[in-house]
Amino acid sequence: MGRVSRRAFAVAALSAFTMMPQASAATGRRGGAPDSEMRGVWIASVANRDWPSKPGLTASQQRAELLTHLDTAVRNRLNTVFFQVRPTADALWPSPYEPWSQYLTGTQGEDPGWDPLGTAVEEAHARGLKLHAWFNPYRIAVHADPSRLAASHPARMNPHWVVTYGGKLFYNPGLPEVRAFVEDAMLDAVATYPVDGVHFDDYFYPYPVAGESFDDDAAYDEHGGGCPDRAAWRRDNIDLLVRETADRVKEVRPSARFGISPFGVWRNVATDPLGSDTRAGVQTYDDLHADTRKWVREGWIDYIVPQLYWNIGFAAADYAKLLPWWAEVARASSTQLYVGEALYKAGAPAQPAAWQETDELSRHLTLAGEHPQVRGHVYFAAKDVAADRIGAMARVVADHYGQPASPPR
Repeated sequence: MGRVSRRAFAVAALSAFTMMPQASAATGRRGGAPDSEMRGVWIASVANRDWPSKPGLTASQQRAELLTHLDTAVRNRLNTVFFQVRPTADALWPSPYEPWSQYLTGTQGEDPGWDPLGTAVEEAHARGLKLHAWFNPYRIAVHADPSRLAASHPARMNPHWVVTYGGKLFYNPGLPEVRAFVEDAMLDAVATYPVDGVHFDDYFYPYPVAGESFDDDAAYDEHGGGCPDRAAWRRDNIDLLVRETADRVKEVRPSARFGISPFGVWRNVATDPLGSDTRAGVQTYDDLHADTRKWVREGWIDYIVPQLYWNIGFAAADYAKLLPWWAEVARASSTQLYVGEALYKAGAPAQPAAWQETDELSRHLTLAGEHPQVRGHVYFAAKDVAADRIGAMARVVADHYGQPASPPR
């Protein structure tokens, strides 16, 4: 399908949805269709997870795949895409700070011959979709060999910024110059393109690796004096990143919203009486040094999308227990709550029986409808929306998305 006909099809389809009377929709949410509701999908570029399907495609092939994902979002009555534009300290736009992403051409730093982020914003907006630019702040590479980075890569120019951990390379969050650099690199995209939001995922300090320690001794010795211990200092470093990014987004593009999609467990109740009734092996506060609860309670971010990637009844982290916990955290906060949904698990052979049921995700939305703090859902991820192995997404659309809805403001 050519460019003009594809866009015409998508816009016509969206217009047809919009003309339907919203008040009569059978959504299962508090008695009718919401005036506004987040219906989002993540489009992951790291390791070519969702897009592009492999490195080295032509510019026209990459563009066609991207537009297909946008059309699929429209067809499923979604309203927002979260497009990963900085997967590994690189860029899906012509950045003056960092090289072109290797996931485009197969070679980091090689110009793909087009502007993916610019195209994504333009084409998303043409279809009535919002686009949030998704950044990973500190991950440099999913390998541990700096020589494999582009010769001009900032990590090679500033090797003292880099920590090797778990077979990967990371920027050190404890260095103020690192924090300033990653903010500058990300904000370049926000200043250049009319994005509707800025989005971080769940990676701050890296997930723990047994038997290894994250070597930030020198940074802690130099900068950690004002904190009671290293864990508190690390949390303060991430707090600073979040607060500074929030302030700078509002300065650069006041209309853009800033949000984060953390791992779904802040702390277990056995660790902290304020925690959730879970027995998760990872706690963001302790392991990733991300005080996600505080960010919501203090209103530092516009929205939060906890990744509640477990089924109803899962013993260690029950969706039906985590959802009300997060709803209570968001109560009376200016931070809006959306829920990250594990569409990728639906029908996956390795997943437990609950995920083989077509209606598991639909049940999630029904449960969320009992909590007015929940303002919508975001699905991981785009290729799973397209494949819809067992019809779980189609069931969500049929049960809950009978009419279109605008994303919350």
